[in-house]
Amino acid sequence: MGISGRPQDHRSFPASLAGGSNLVGGFPPGFLWGAATSAYQVEGAVREDGRAPSIWDRFVARPGAIFQGQTGEVAADHYHRMEEDVALMAHLNLRAYRFSIAWPRVLPQGTGPVNERGLAFYERLVDALLARGIEPLVTLYHWDLPVALEERGGWLVRDTAQAFAEYAEMVARRLGDRVRWWLTHNEPWCSSYLGYALGIHAPGMHDKQLAINASHHILLSHGLAVQRLRAVLPREAQIGIALDFYPVYAADERPETQVAVQQADVFRNRWFLDPIFRASYPESLFTVLGVTSPPIQTDDLALIASPLDFLGVNYYSRMLVRAPRSAAAASAAEHASYEVIERIPGAAYTDMGWEIFPEGLEVILTRLHREYGVKALVVTENGAAFEDHWHGGESVHDWQRIHYLQQHIEALSRVLAQQVPLKGYMVWSLLDNFEWAFGYSKRFGLVYVDYSTQRRIIKDSGRWYASFIASQRR
Repeated sequence: MGISGRPQDHRSFPASLAGGSNLVGGFPPGFLWGAATSAYQVEGAVREDGRAPSIWDRFVARPGAIFQGQTGEVAADHYHRMEEDVALMAHLNLRAYRFSIAWPRVLPQGTGPVNERGLAFYERLVDALLARGIEPLVTLYHWDLPVALEERGGWLVRDTAQAFAEYAEMVARRLGDRVRWWLTHNEPWCSSYLGYALGIHAPGMHDKQLAINASHHILLSHGLAVQRLRAVLPREAQIGIALDFYPVYAADERPETQVAVQQADVFRNRWFLDPIFRASYPESLFTVLGVTSPPIQTDDLALIASPLDFLGVNYYSRMLVRAPRSAAAASAAEHASYEVIERIPGAAYTDMGWEIFPEGLEVILTRLHREYGVKALVVTENGAAFEDHWHGGESVHDWQRIHYLQQHIEALSRVLAQQVPLKGYMVWSLLDNFEWAFGYSKRFGLVYVDYSTQRRIIKDSGRWYASFIASQRR
């Protein structure tokens, strides 16, 4: 469904979501309505209180790597404004907040002595959230590997998987009495492929074989960490991982396009799903990528498939693909087996150039439950960047984002009607922030950040979301 016509106000929204009353029965009591951030994107304070550099601190210094040479050195200054930001969350009626812990802030060398000043920040954050009745969801790795580990091989060596498991256990021992929801990794597909094959994320390498090797060690670190977490956390703790999904659709009805859809699905979805839930890599993965198998050792796949309590689902859009129509088209495509259709006539797009396709959220959630038997699901990221403008007042008008949230929340209600065990929904993002290679040029937040002053202004979408959450309270 596209967005067109004049800007809409709350009165023009569907009755089911304008006040939320018609959906009260659609979401169960205790459903986690929240928002998400990550450490490097919001914290800043990269040289304070004993924090050591991460691979992103090094990567942003590369000429041309980031829009206008911007960095996460200050970001949204969340490290210094944490109390203010938690108060904002309470004002928005959030029931949950997903954040990540910066590995180099708590273990500057990746292993070894704990940096107590760094860990104390997260203890204060957790305590502040709980005092406001907000459930913390902790992500242990959102791409900020300590440089000290990168210099010893990073994700290309098995030792880093062991180091991650030790780090996970240390954090769990310190926060496990207060934090119930744990995620090992965020979007390992991005850590692997964007970081090692395309070179547009840290550490900025350009080799598909390295991407496959790194992905295996990241998956191994996940499995090792799950076992460590199980050993030290209370029985009621919920342990999972956040994967990003792009349901794949065919752009035409040719038989070869159906094959292309299957290959794109292997590459974009099953690469990480299958080892985590089926203890095996997709049979065609290495052929599709044109690489050899990673260095798999005995028991690796069994470790990777350690049972989970839930799966975090990051969803933004779909993939529309077709088989190449010529040899020239095949050579120009990222994968010779398929072409991705980037623009669809009549479709609506976010400022990232991603098609707005809420139906895909329903498709991927129902598929995960039915095909993979996932015990519970949490949408750990879903949101949109638009060209938000603040004119100095007390509001930012972002009707497109409100409409986006409406459509995706309506998809959630349809998913729940199909008895899918969906437990929560986190909007990306709480705050405008450092959007990786795009720097500060893309705004995803429910709250506008004026980077020159760090002033926070709640957008209309934030007010709408707060009102919707309030309508769901029993």
